[in-house]
Amino acid sequence: MARSDKVAAVAELANRFSSSAGVVLTEYRGLSVKALKELRRSLGDEASYSVSKNTLTTIAAREAGVDGIEEHLVGPTAIAFIDGDPVIVAKGLRDFARTNPQLVIKGGVLDGKFMSPDEVRRLADLESRDVLLAKVAGALQGVLQQAVSLAAAPLSHAARLFAALEKAAGENSSLLASAPTATAEPSNEELAAESIQEPTNDELADEPAQEPTNEELAAEAAQPAASAAPAVGDTPAAEPLAAPAAEDN
Repeated sequence: MARSDKVAAVAELANRFSSSAGVVLTEYRGLSVKALKELRRSLGDEASYSVSKNTLTTIAAREAGVDGIEEHLVGPTAIAFIDGDPVIVAKGLRDFARTNPQLVIKGGVLDGKFMSPDEVRRLADLESRDVLLAKVAGALQGVLQQAVSLAAAPLSHAARLFAALEKAAGENSSLLASAPTATAEPSNEELAAESIQEPTNDELADEPAQEPTNEELAAEAAQPAASAAPAVGDTPAAEPLAAPAAEDN
């Protein structure tokens, strides 16, 4: 391979490392060209599966800042660059390896973290994003249906009650005439206005007289004594003395 071709291959691999959600490293020793085409077709749009030289892959991974895969780039290596759901890609590789034991999963990188072969297989055991979203949507639909049922049940009961009342009123109109009229509860503003209303004159007359204070009692006690004492300058005139009796001569 010419140097320019190597540079172009490294640049393409580095771009795939950077733009992909993750990668899965595999060894394809012993797989036929037909089997590799079948594997690419099974992965569909979820991943692109390509064979590359280990030396070029190592350089491209370094340029893309992907660490931890150099030691696994041994033997014939093909890389699945994940463009869609990592779970679907892991399932596709696992299922293909079951029928084609020549395919060996050597590890992978997801969210910048290296995954061992066992971790890739555990990822394949998870449910795909579409299945999880379907389950969440189903759970939400069930909750909404329960909420609608709870909200609609009282309305249906009320509708049946109103229909029964209308039928009874049609048969006996006196039921509506005898129905008690609901009294509206007073508002907070009305209660506050009533609490500060001024009392009437009749209400004031009915109120008990206020008890006199000690000073008022003392003043009332001093008034009779003052009225009994003679005023200054009002000294009564002396009564005339009786004329002496005539002496008997």
